[in-house]
Amino acid sequence: MALYAAYQLDLGRAHPDEATRAVAQARGDLLIPVVKGFCTEAGVEIASLGIQVHGGMGYIEETGAAQTLRDVRITTIYEGTTGIQSNDLIGRKFGRDGGAALRAFAEEMQQSLRALQGDNPALVRTRDAALEAVERLGGAATSLLQKLASAPDQAMAVSVPFLKLCGFTIGGWLMARAAHAAVGKLAQGSADREFFEAKLASAHFYATQVLPQTLALDHVVRLGSEAVVTMDAALI
Repeated sequence: MALYAAYQLDLGRAHPDEATRAVAQARGDLLIPVVKGFCTEAGVEIASLGIQVHGGMGYIEETGAAQTLRDVRITTIYEGTTGIQSNDLIGRKFGRDGGAALRAFAEEMQQSLRALQGDNPALVRTRDAALEAVERLGGAATSLLQKLASAPDQAMAVSVPFLKLCGFTIGGWLMARAAHAAVGKLAQGSADREFFEAKLASAHFYATQVLPQTLALDHVVRLGSEAVVTMDAALI
């Protein structure tokens, strides 16, 4: 995801066609808070799971896993906390063009996914799950635009879930593309068979164990804001 965002920013600076530069720059700008916020939050979760894998030894410094968790925790704070990044995402990058950049990106992801042909079970599951996630993202984005127009505080109340929804969905799209590429390489008899089989296994896991989180995030974006903005601060 980070590499894809960097590629868009490169296109925005260097592509010879002005229209292509404008589209790429808008997409790169949209992705910056998603990459920063989503990837650092994922890093914290992964480092925490690393300690869990090591058990008590991980917690008491035997393996160094605890140091990794302490180090990665600051990444969600440096250069803007996740809350700041999510507010930037919906208040500036998403809101400034009425969601046009995200809408175009979602349509491109859908077209790209539908073009991934093949009967490999892992590829099919990943592609279909990614398509469902893109549809959820589109619906959540429409809901969020309505909130931005009528009740901006409600939109801000679900900005972090929306950022995570974007991250998981884009990740699913990229995983499906990787699975498709792996199937092609395996069909060609690549010498790196284990590498590409691992890619398929990762895509399958992501589609069935990770991407379903978009269901909950979509629900929060659509329905979760009122519980925040109507809360009496004295009750907290």
